[in-house]
Amino acid sequence: MKKTRQDDLSCPERRTFLKAGAGFMGSLLLGGIPFKAVAQATNLAAPDRCFVFVYFSGGWDQLLAFDPRDPAVFTADRVSETRIMPGYSLLSTDSRFQQVPIVPKERAGAGPSTMTFGPAVGALSDHYDLMTVVRGINMSTLTHEVGYRYFLTGKMPIGSAARGSSTATEIVGQMKPTVPIPSIAQGVESYNDRYGGYANALRVSGLADLVLTLDPPTAARQLDSEIEKSLIDLNGMPITCEEQALTARGVGSAYESSRGQMQSVMENKLSDSFRFQLAANQSVRDFYGLNGQSYPYNSAAGRAAMVATALKKGISQCVSINLAGGLDTHFGTQVTHASNQRAGFDALNLLVNDLRQTSHPGGGNFMDHTTILVFSEFARTPTINATGGRDHHLSNSCLLMGAGIKHNLVVGRSGDIGMSPGTVDLRTGANDPNGSNIFPEHIIATVLASAKLDYSITRVDPLRFILA
Repeated sequence: MKKTRQDDLSCPERRTFLKAGAGFMGSLLLGGIPFKAVAQATNLAAPDRCFVFVYFSGGWDQLLAFDPRDPAVFTADRVSETRIMPGYSLLSTDSRFQQVPIVPKERAGAGPSTMTFGPAVGALSDHYDLMTVVRGINMSTLTHEVGYRYFLTGKMPIGSAARGSSTATEIVGQMKPTVPIPSIAQGVESYNDRYGGYANALRVSGLADLVLTLDPPTAARQLDSEIEKSLIDLNGMPITCEEQALTARGVGSAYESSRGQMQSVMENKLSDSFRFQLAANQSVRDFYGLNGQSYPYNSAAGRAAMVATALKKGISQCVSINLAGGLDTHFGTQVTHASNQRAGFDALNLLVNDLRQTSHPGGGNFMDHTTILVFSEFARTPTINATGGRDHHLSNSCLLMGAGIKHNLVVGRSGDIGMSPGTVDLRTGANDPNGSNIFPEHIIATVLASAKLDYSITRVDPLRFILA
């Protein structure tokens, strides 16, 4: 397939309407994804419930994030006993990071925080009054692909192959939102094993990719693939057995439907919403600190701005986003890992600030209507290895924020020796040595239940003590 220039957003070389259509329908054929364009862009309304799935790639250090330890208790001379080394003193070369866990300042009307955070979380900790932190999650794997796909679907993969639908797909499949692009996945995988194409995510690698996919066509009409050409030739031709078979499998008819849907989105110029360099989007650049950057704004802050735009303008209901990478730090410095985490947490803080101060048409603000899940495929070992890094660790944590869940709450725990996954009473959330581990499927069931959706595919009950 020919490459398309992405360095000049004001005049993209979008060769044909069919190329744009392939960005959505192509998932059925080539890994691209069809979508359901039901609303007109001139009359968009944000869904009553929105969802954001935030992925931190590579396995994060929970001592720096959601499962910190007091360095005055877990000291270097006790490492052989506790097998836990917070390592906060190793961050002293970077003034952004304090060397003790963060205790959030009390937010007016919210009461004091019940939780502490690792030094990498930064200003995101100010939103403790919207959060539930789940600690001691048993990932049952130390493999990147397996842990990643396990958290995306709530089902343990077969080998490394994902099993079941992504949670975002499940939400869209059940709720059928009337928005132009129900689900967007930027830098995150997406799967669908039981719904029609309307529930699939539009998968993009970056903002430029999203804009190019949504752009109206230019005058050129060159086809990008023989598959597309064959599908167009099929339209209006006498039906043969072979073509009937194609239609029976839904390929031809789905392509025709997606082509019309794609044209509706293009004619309404949804791409302009994501052209952050336009004068009309100056406020977005100001809020997310993008003025010093150049297109395509592929920083973590730029990706957060994309999420906010998709939700606030009623373009999408679910957005899955990779906000941080470079976390697979088996060697190197703790500052490197903390810095990579901080970039993601700072961007997430901007997103939450934006949603929190933006009124929702259904009443309240957007965070009152949005559920955010922040996760990684597993955590890092609580001890530092001989090369200055941390290795893969079974025990994990995640963050839930916003609608449908209780706030200012910590549930679950990891052990004070080696931070092994703890056990809890799954009915009450109380720590219980005779209880059960929390697994990713419990988190996914809880997200679905928070919107009163069917969670039976997870084959577990949600953590009801988290639900609002």
